[in-house]
Order: sequence, then C-alpha cells, then structure tokens
Amino acid sequence: MEQGLVHIYCGDGKGKTTCAVGLMIRCAGQGGRVLCFQFLKGDNSGERRILEKLEKVTLMSCYDKVKFTSKMNEEEKLEAKTFYQNRFQQIITMVQQKEYDLLVLDEIMAAISAGFLEEKEVVHFLQNKPGTLEVVMTGRNPGEELLKLADYVTEMKLCKHPYEKGISARRMIEW
Repeated sequence: MEQGLVHIYCGDGKGKTTCAVGLMIRCAGQGGRVLCFQFLKGDNSGERRILEKLEKVTLMSCYDKVKFTSKMNEEEKLEAKTFYQNRFQQIITMVQQKEYDLLVLDEIMAAISAGFLEEKEVVHFLQNKPGTLEVVMTGRNPGEELLKLADYVTEMKLCKHPYEKGISARRMIEW
C-alpha cells in the first residue's frame, strides 16, 4: 500500500467487527499481511476460526480471563489493564517492523472506555505508525482526537435488534 489510512467503525449498531473482518479478508485476498487483536473478547468467536486458516492473517490471542468489566473487581481490572497495555506495546513493536499491511484493533474503543488503555497512547501510535500501515479500530464512542485522526469513520446505528425482544446473542450470528 502506498499510504496507510485510519478507519473507525463505531456506533451502537451491530456490524463493527463484521466490517473489520471483511476488510481483513479483502486485504489477505489481495496478498496483504494482516495483524488483528480483539480487546475484551475471548478466542471463541466464529470469525476467529475461519481467519486462523488464512495464511496472511495473524490473530493475536485474546485475554484468557475476559469478562464484562462490570463483573470485575478492582484486582481483576488491574490485571486486565496490565495485559492490554502490554499487548498494545507488543502490537506497536510488531507493526514497526513493517511486516503488516493492515492492523485491526477490534473493540479498542471499549478498552479505552474501560480505562485499560489511554486514548492519548493510541493517538500517539496513530501519529507515528508506519506510513503504509492501514489501521482499523472498532467500538462504541470513539474520542474526539481519534475521530480527527481517522480518514474513514463509519457509524453503525441501532434501529432495531432482537435483544430488545429478549433474544440473547446467538452462535454463528453475534459470536
């Protein structure tokens, strides 16, 4: 890629991760190398199973003690924060070696909202990323600085969702 741009898929609607996965497949299908990390998710999502089979896609393992932040005590939050901060530093090191064309930071906005990452760290990374690296970030409520740095901002708007009728997240569709 000549110039790497920054994408944000945000909003309260379904489809943020799905869009990011689609772009990973497109990039890998064109011979690009992809690095992906999913914040606040486990390794059991269906998209991971298929993406793991793609030679050009590198999926970093998720936090093995993942749970809703509202169900974490302070010790668990501190442990998760340490994990995510260390993982983010690993990601920075890996992409600085310029071996990847696309970086996907799925649910990074949630990690920022939970206090596991500082927005200013992510902003600094984006301002200093390799020039050819395309970056995709997903999640709700991106901060103003991230929105300013983004070249693409796509908002998924919730209009209707089965959860409103009491239908829980379903295997193969939501995970």
